[in-house]
Amino acid sequence: MRLTIFWERMADHFGAAYADSFARDHVMAELGGRTVHQALDAGWDAKDVWRRVCTAMDVPADKR
Repeated sequence: MRLTIFWERMADHFGAAYADSFARDHVMAELGGRTVHQALDAGWDAKDVWRRVCTAMDVPADKR
C-alpha cells in the first residue's frame, strides 16, 4: 500500500483534521507501543499499519 492511499484511508475513517492527530498521539499496543507515525518511521509497511489500525479501532469492513 502506498502512503498516499494509507493517509486517504486514515482521513476517510477519522476525518481529515483528526487523522494526523490520532497518528501522532495515539500509542497502540498493536504497533508495539508506537504511534502510527513512529511505526511508519521505523520502517513498518503502511499496509500492516493500516491493518492494525483497523483491528484496534473497529474500522468497518467496507473501509478496510
